[in-house]
Amino acid sequence: MSKINIHVALSVVAVFFLLCGSPLFAAQKNIILATTTSTQDSGLLDVLTPIFEKQTGFFLKTIAVGSGQAMAMGAKGEADVLLVHSPAAEKKFMEEGNGVSRRLVMHNDFVIVGPAADPAGIKGMKSAKEACAKIASTGSLFMSRGDNSGTHAKEQTLWKASGISPEGQKWYQQTGLGMGQTLNVAAEKKGYTLADRGTYLALKKNLGLPILVEGDSRLLNIYHVIEVSPKKFDRINAQGGRAFADFMVSDKVQKIIGTFGVDKFGSPLFFPDAGKDPKDLGL
Repeated sequence: MSKINIHVALSVVAVFFLLCGSPLFAAQKNIILATTTSTQDSGLLDVLTPIFEKQTGFFLKTIAVGSGQAMAMGAKGEADVLLVHSPAAEKKFMEEGNGVSRRLVMHNDFVIVGPAADPAGIKGMKSAKEACAKIASTGSLFMSRGDNSGTHAKEQTLWKASGISPEGQKWYQQTGLGMGQTLNVAAEKKGYTLADRGTYLALKKNLGLPILVEGDSRLLNIYHVIEVSPKKFDRINAQGGRAFADFMVSDKVQKIIGTFGVDKFGSPLFFPDAGKDPKDLGL
């Protein structure tokens, strides 16, 4: 090889390493995932993140907030991909052109938990809205997340269905916190709250809050993965967002989701739904 060719080769290598060390290159390898606290508190992302990073070479930065806050981040171009569980708000997000793809990932359900003494007498009730009405009529303490999350949105639909306006009532308190923290506050104050089953089961042993109402179809909890639109926000890592979305609906990850929690709780914390007709879940 001539001296000129050697110099050219060395120059190419030097440029490559400069690019690898540049903020732009690093940014392209980083993905910002905005997600609901339940995927974090349940431990699911702790299992999936290292698998994703090893498989794809991307680095996942997870910001666990309520679904509403996650979508607000997406609507500002502050996240590359979302994993959320607030279907009505998600549809609006897509209609406003903030996302390019919204895919069904999994579901579990919500449960109403509360103190073992059950002052409202709701244990075993089949209707979640009637249980909410009874909590209200007895003035029993209810802890709401109050954070515009998917759980908070579900809770609000239950109050509306029961004909109750809890805002401003003494028995109704808002924590402004995530699911795990709200469960801990409810346990400390011996109040009722609405929780996703996954987070509840992950924290159950330290709470002393039994499940009192479950199984109502109104309590279904459905998760979608949404790729934020690079057309609207040119700083979005579209390739990374697509890689994560593809990962979440892949056969490999769907199998992991279907068995996650079985060894510890005897049943999965989530049920895989990728590829299913949304109508089968009432969407």
